[in-house]
Amino acid sequence: MASKMLFRANEILESTHVPFWGKDAFQYFRSDILSEENPFPCILGVEGFKKDLLRFSFVTTPYNYQDIRNAASALREYIDTFKTIGRYTSFVLFFKPEHKERSMEEYETMFWDTLTFLHQIDQKKWPQDIPKDPKDPLWEFCFHGEPIFVVCNTPAHSLRKSRKSRGFMITFQPRWVFEGMTGDSKIGRHVQKVVRDRLKTYDDVSAHPELGWYGQQENREWKQYFLLDDNNYTTGQCPFKLKRSEQHGRKKSLY
Repeated sequence: MASKMLFRANEILESTHVPFWGKDAFQYFRSDILSEENPFPCILGVEGFKKDLLRFSFVTTPYNYQDIRNAASALREYIDTFKTIGRYTSFVLFFKPEHKERSMEEYETMFWDTLTFLHQIDQKKWPQDIPKDPKDPLWEFCFHGEPIFVVCNTPAHSLRKSRKSRGFMITFQPRWVFEGMTGDSKIGRHVQKVVRDRLKTYDDVSAHPELGWYGQQENREWKQYFLLDDNNYTTGQCPFKLKRSEQHGRKKSLY
């Protein structure tokens, strides 16, 4: 029987399938997201956690074939069911904290490598209605047939505390979560105001200039996935690599 890979919050601390480091990372995450003294900026994540709409998984490293297969399996299981969970759902993937210190640049590379690895072993084709070019304002990372907004947290973040975590961590939010939420909608304007107000006190750096709304002509989703600890940002090409079978109709596996 395969080991359980996808967990609800109330299962984690008692589960024999979650490693000790995973329980520690989860408790660090939970204390941050539920803090009343210093409210976490992402109100959708806070609301989702309180309503038990978040799902979690734990793997050691993205640079191990079996680990990335396990991560992909958990993400597929989540995507198959997320619309039955609730509107503010997310999938949080924890990686084992390392003893060595890594630079922000190393974590950034690790993040884009992870998305590329997941894409390489994705069993479904890229959705036809989502552009494959990250320069398109309607581009979004896709997996198992679903467009997903992605957020990376690392131990290297210090000023941008909203992106700090005990270990390398990636959150996957299906595009479906944000349906009806735009810069022109009442709920969109409310969410943006609350998030920006909280960021002013939570982070020791101002909101990143690349934060924007999906679909707006000047917006590029990939630039919001991994934010640096300051407000310098890369204007070059997106590091995500589309697999050849999507580019030219030929199958080619990373492994």
